Amino acid sequence: MDNAGNRPDGAGVFITFEGGEGAGKTTHIRFLAKALEGLGYSVLMLREPGGTELGEALRALVLDPAYGPVSPRCEMLIYEAARAQLVDEVIKPALAAGKIVLCDRFTDSTEAYQGFGRGIDREQVRTANAFAADGLVPHATLLLRCEGAAEGLVRATHHGSADRLEQAGLDFHQRVELGFGQMCRESDGRIRVIDTSGPKSLTAAQVFSALVDVVPALADSALFDEDYFSVLDVKAHG
Repeated sequence: MDNAGNRPDGAGVFITFEGGEGAGKTTHIRFLAKALEGLGYSVLMLREPGGTELGEALRALVLDPAYGPVSPRCEMLIYEAARAQLVDEVIKPALAAGKIVLCDRFTDSTEAYQGFGRGIDREQVRTANAFAADGLVPHATLLLRCEGAAEGLVRATHHGSADRLEQAGLDFHQRVELGFGQMCRESDGRIRVIDTSGPKSLTAAQVFSALVDVVPALADSALFDEDYFSVLDVKAHG
């Protein structure tokens, strides 16, 4: 089944997921991807930095705490380099082929983490973002927010060792959280806030509802009822 008629201009759709540490982006990207594939869409899941051989190598480099303090400008440029490769090698061809691309972080993360978090001038960050992304802007961005930066860090680091960003400290992550909030208020509606403090099923329902304008098929209440989303809560307690 080809759902090209549900996509803007019959082309691909680019959806990004943003948020602080431990917001649950990975869980909800996977759940959404499965639903979209069930509707007949071709879906590509990506993460930043990463998604290409070069990008994954840069990810390992920039997140490894073994390298010690890293210049904020250096950090930003590593992210931008990985992004430029991802856009040219993967995202643009996928969109041209009519796929729905779901990306865990994109340019908004750089503005929040390196702009608000590290203190780099936002206009400089935006200029670098636009260059690396070659002008590509998501059709929709979902900002997943939990109960606060402290709670998010607990979720993110419960698995054990923390990466370099997770080790940056609560003050840093609070600045990032405030930055995301300000960026959302300044956006033209592209960034939509999703509250993740409740059950995962409720969060997933919010995700689907927030994307109806770019993927109208997600509004089908006959397919996506309470029972459909409840499986997430069963997995969470299983």
